[in-house]
Parts: sequence; C-alpha cells; structure tokens
Amino acid sequence: MEVLPIIALTLQIALVATVIDVPFAIGLSWLIIKKRVPGSFVLDILASLPLAVPPVVVGYLLLILLGRNGPVGGIIQSLFGTDIVFTWLAAAMAASIVSFPLMARTIMVSMRGVDEGLERSARSLGAGAWRVLFTITIPLAY
Repeated sequence: MEVLPIIALTLQIALVATVIDVPFAIGLSWLIIKKRVPGSFVLDILASLPLAVPPVVVGYLLLILLGRNGPVGGIIQSLFGTDIVFTWLAAAMAASIVSFPLMARTIMVSMRGVDEGLERSARSLGAGAWRVLFTITIPLAY
C-alpha cells in the first residue's frame, strides 16, 4: 500500500477544511465579540453545537444532507450529475463542520485579548470597521 497518496489526501482534506473554516470563524467571532449583535448568545450556542453532538450523529446528519435525496446532495446531483457522498470533498466538509467550533473558540479568545482602545482610536481617526478588523484586530489577535 502506498503511503504518500494517503498522506496527500489527508493534507488536501485538512487544507480545504481550514480554508472553509477560517473566514466563517473570523466573521462569527467578530460578530459575537466585537459587534455584540443581539442574539449573539444564540450564535455562540449554534457554533458550539458540533462539539455537543456526538460525531456519529453529525456524520448521520451529513449523510442525510449530502445524500442523493438530501437537499444539498440533490442539487449537486441535478447540477453536476454526480454524488458528493463518500468523496474527498464530503470528507473536507465533515472535517470543516467538526473543527469549526474549535477554530471559532480559539479566535474568540484571541479577539477578546485585543485592546478595544486601539480599535476605538483607529475608528476615531477615520478607519472603517473592515479596516479596523484587518489592520488591528486580526493582526493583534494572531
């Protein structure tokens, strides 16, 4: 059995899952920690849900969702004529869903540590919310 293709597939799945997770985790963390939107507690609970649900249940729900008769799988089947279940892309989606709460929690903790005075100073000097996020919050949280 060749080991290198297995390692390459694992790295491919991990890379795609990370690329999917990072923008959503940053956005959700920013909404919950910095913007303090109404209902942020509910967003926090929903983001943590994959940690509370057993992995078997998450896998079963993904099979239902991505299966040929499922809502997402049916659309993919009709558009592309192929099934997504049991492909590396489905594995990447599953890895993304399972790892999302861990990434979001890590980013939330990091964003809490950023001095809000620096962000307020940047806003008072004319920086918009996006500029503050990308030039102050994310670099300091990193």
